[in-house]
Amino acid sequence: MREILEAQRAAFMAELPVGLDVRKDRLKRAAAMIRDNAERFCDALSEDFGHRSRQQSMITDIAASVSPLEHARKSLDRWARREKKPVMFPLGLLGAKAWVEYQPKGVVGIISPWNFPVNLVMSPLAGVFAAGNRAMVKTSEFTPVTAALFEELAPKYFDPTELAFVSGGPDVGKAFASLPFDHLIFTGATAVGRHILHAAADNLTPVTLELGGKSPAILGRSANLAQATERVAMGKMLNAGQICIAPDYLMVAAEQEAAAVDGIVAAASAMYPTLLSNPDYTAIVNDRHFERLTAALDDARAKGAEVIAINPANEDFAASNSRKLPLHIVRNPTDDMIVMQEEIFGPILPVRKYDSIDGAIAEVNRRDRPLALYYFGSDEGERRRVLDRTISGGVSLDDTIFHVSMEELPFGGIGPSGMGAYHGEPGFRTFSHAKSVFKQSKLDVAKLGGLKPPYGKATDTAIKRQIG
Repeated sequence: MREILEAQRAAFMAELPVGLDVRKDRLKRAAAMIRDNAERFCDALSEDFGHRSRQQSMITDIAASVSPLEHARKSLDRWARREKKPVMFPLGLLGAKAWVEYQPKGVVGIISPWNFPVNLVMSPLAGVFAAGNRAMVKTSEFTPVTAALFEELAPKYFDPTELAFVSGGPDVGKAFASLPFDHLIFTGATAVGRHILHAAADNLTPVTLELGGKSPAILGRSANLAQATERVAMGKMLNAGQICIAPDYLMVAAEQEAAAVDGIVAAASAMYPTLLSNPDYTAIVNDRHFERLTAALDDARAKGAEVIAINPANEDFAASNSRKLPLHIVRNPTDDMIVMQEEIFGPILPVRKYDSIDGAIAEVNRRDRPLALYYFGSDEGERRRVLDRTISGGVSLDDTIFHVSMEELPFGGIGPSGMGAYHGEPGFRTFSHAKSVFKQSKLDVAKLGGLKPPYGKATDTAIKRQIG
């Protein structure tokens, strides 16, 4: 890996400056790599998961990879313009100029997760390539078929000094994070993110961490319950809940809790009338995660929660080895239950009751700051209060998930849910160095401003002018 990094850095330095046409060509080739091989990627994803909805893969991993790459290619001229800045009085009057120009950093490391193992490589790569960098990617060991496909295909579209893929387990990941990249982006669990940050610190490598957490969905009393519960169910069941911004728990006014649960049941049943043989519904990625989720359900039952499995066709999941898990609603969950302590990352939805919106806000605020927050309701004052009184990475109002697909909105967390952001122009900025440039006037400004010794009246005048 170090040899790949050194070869990429040498090629990068030899190439400087990296022209916009070169960057656009890399973006175009990256989009072609995914577009040309879409069917093979869908096959690989399904094999890695045990079953993954083909249409879902086309939406979330194929289209959602091509779109940011094409958006970056079309927007690059605008993003890359240098920005003129004002200079301090009176230097502007004397002919001095100042600007910021955006320069590539060099070689960027991308550590991608298993839940969207194509999109969460290509989406950051859009910003990396647009900014003029080269990239090394560490893929997840939980999706080895997809990882192997990347390693097969990338050399057909890119020289290894432009883009290279490496795979392997935690030891490889640790060594990868310890390389002296010019920037490192990691998407994954908060606990692993801490290790990534430690590894990068020794090299003073700037890091973007896209983590997770318990993202709440709040149903205001003014919400359209049928619409809101359908949208929560849709966001929760996409990829079988294996999404870092999936609604992790639902908060609803106490008197509306029963109706909200009924709405979730009805919506989930309508979207997925069967599950085991339903090609639209994705499996849990591996046995370890399946066992983790079933253990969390057992823990909730043992501690007094009511657990509702939404199984419209009354299918026998115990007799299946498909790792498909129905959506489970957990009513009356308490803080000592696993489902309220850890990010769920699966089709389990705890439902909490609140008496006042301030009580719901207080519940959000006593937990770690989440990656996403969802609010449903037509009460503008209440909506504003939720936005003002909570801090989260991003928000979708009256829906879930959708903010992540808005390419010009920065996507990222805060605190335990991450640091830094990317997507669109914010991604271009993340992976660029904003270089300040000042061009001095031809006049002897130092003398005119009293900065040149021997100091005298001009110096005193300049000092007085600046401090008032």
